[in-house]
Amino acid sequence: MKKIMYLLSAALMMCGMLMGLTACGGDEPATNGGNTDEKPVLRVGMECGYAPYNWAQADESNGAVPIVDSPQYANGYDVMMAKYLADKIGYDLEIHKIDWDSLPIAVQSGVIDCVIAGQSITAERLQTVDFTTPYYYASIVAVTRDDTAYANATKVADLAGATCTSQINTVWYDAMLPQIPDANIQPATESAPQMLVALNSGAVDLVCTDEPTAMAAKLVYPNFVLLDMEEGADFEASEEDINIGISLKKGNTELLDKLNGALAELTPENFTEMMNEAIAVQPLTNE
Repeated sequence: MKKIMYLLSAALMMCGMLMGLTACGGDEPATNGGNTDEKPVLRVGMECGYAPYNWAQADESNGAVPIVDSPQYANGYDVMMAKYLADKIGYDLEIHKIDWDSLPIAVQSGVIDCVIAGQSITAERLQTVDFTTPYYYASIVAVTRDDTAYANATKVADLAGATCTSQINTVWYDAMLPQIPDANIQPATESAPQMLVALNSGAVDLVCTDEPTAMAAKLVYPNFVLLDMEEGADFEASEEDINIGISLKKGNTELLDKLNGALAELTPENFTEMMNEAIAVQPLTNE
């Protein structure tokens, strides 16, 4: 009897020591940190450098979210949207900071589950990734300084001969700048902040971007002018140029359906309210 009690006691001790690793005999698959009771994780990629859509900051103020493998926190419209979506579909949220050009590769390879980074839903991108319905509708604008010859332009034709640039691999650079007559198009910048620095420094006369980015820039650069174009005389943009969506790996229909279901509960007015909140707290810097 003593021998049986000894063996039973030893077995119980061993089970307790291994419980964190084996759940004492359980064989359910782990979904998050080895605990089957925890929520699945929505891994979201973004630049964390494209205010007011997304940016990095030093603390968790204004609802910022920790960036994976970084001491910084992410915030902005995309982060606000990611938080809403993750909560709505019952997921925990991870924000991964990834360079703009590497975002499609990251989602295609499965490093992240989706990209929420102000991407236009273009036919070219749809060849390699799937997109949700739009989570924002972004008007395209031109921005100049108040000391340039273009500060009073009211139509694209008034921008003739301008030295200009925009961010790489965007509809702004690829489709909008070529519409300016005799444009002196400079090499694209790697990021939106670099684009704005080029304008502020005088390296270019104007840049093309979307309205939220321009509005956020105006808070930092008071000398910037958002050109108010006459109706029918501005940039020719298609629906795919202004529809901003969330990209996923092709064939990930389960997550796509969940995200679309959550987005269906929001209205364009909700988008605008959320974007205005992001613009109000954005810490765009002269970097």
